[in-house]
Amino acid sequence: MSTKTVGQSKVIMSSVMLPEHANPAGHVHGGEIMKLMDTAAAVVARRHARTNVVTARVDELEFHHPIFIGNVVTCHGQLTFVGKSSMEISITVTMEDLSKEEPAKTALTAFFTFVALDENGRPYPVPTLEITSEEEACLFEQGKQRYLAYKQKKSRPAACQVTLEQQ
Repeated sequence: MSTKTVGQSKVIMSSVMLPEHANPAGHVHGGEIMKLMDTAAAVVARRHARTNVVTARVDELEFHHPIFIGNVVTCHGQLTFVGKSSMEISITVTMEDLSKEEPAKTALTAFFTFVALDENGRPYPVPTLEITSEEEACLFEQGKQRYLAYKQKKSRPAACQVTLEQQ
């Protein structure tokens, strides 16, 4: 199995927000931005795995600033953790108001987990992640902890659910 660096799959994608992305007040729909984030994360995962990938989970989606029609939205994506067939990608979305002389602001952040699939739709092994800096090591460890917490949560029995008939 080969290894790849974080830098080999990084992506930066930009888009101008248009009226069809927004509500009548000019606020861009969160779902439009989430779609851009998912696309950027898919590019990172596909670059790393070089096979079909699917979104398995989105964690810690946080909205920090509103985005308006005319703003330039840029998605910055990079791998933070790689398992056997799963990959966690950090996506940071910045927004820039081109009518003002201000730096871009962080508008959203999230972690996307993708799973690589073979031609039969089964999980497919991906290259390991070569860590090349202290920051990458820290992000990898944090991603590993999220991965293990999710695995532990998934293995616990489901909470008791009361049906309407039982109430």
